[in-house]
Amino acid sequence: MKTDIHPEYMECTVRCTCGNTFTTRSTKPELKIDICNECHPFFTGTQKFIDTGGRVQRFADKFGSAKETVAAREAERKAKRAAEVEAAAAKKAEEREAKKAEKEKRAAKYAREAERAAAKAASEAPAEDAAEVAEDQAAEAPAEEASDAAVEAAAEDAPAAEDGAEEPAAEEAAEAGAEEPAAEEAAEDDPCL
Repeated sequence: MKTDIHPEYMECTVRCTCGNTFTTRSTKPELKIDICNECHPFFTGTQKFIDTGGRVQRFADKFGSAKETVAAREAERKAKRAAEVEAAAAKKAEEREAKKAEKEKRAAKYAREAERAAAKAASEAPAEDAAEVAEDQAAEAPAEEASDAAVEAAAEDAPAAEDGAEEPAAEEAAEAGAEEPAAEEAAEDDPCL
């Protein structure tokens, strides 16, 4: 073993935060500890929260409480989400208003076009009615003249056809008379009639 390289091994006093003190050997003359066999939950059977010198409080002061940090983060996230939802709703409302305005604009345009068409039709209707009346009168006048001419022509042809016209009329009357007795015989034979 080399000389003068090892620390001196001496008696050491150990002091615990619970107040327990005992002696052992170490390279240091005195040790301060947070937990010992008198206060450790394994040996005592009870749960003990160890906060020596306010270390937990110092940590909370320095970095903040984790619970508060998480709560603040959640609140911030909820506020952000609510803002996004509100912005989306506002955007939809604007789109609806824009569509409604466009629809009203188109409806007004079509109404104006319909009014113009109705006015145009109303202005053209009297002219068309007058034109139709004139056409009807023009068409009726030649028709009346043509019917008068046809009557006159028929009257002129009638004396020449009187001799030959009697024979076909007599033949038609004879045929009709022959058909009537046949119809009466068929009616007597048919019980349904």
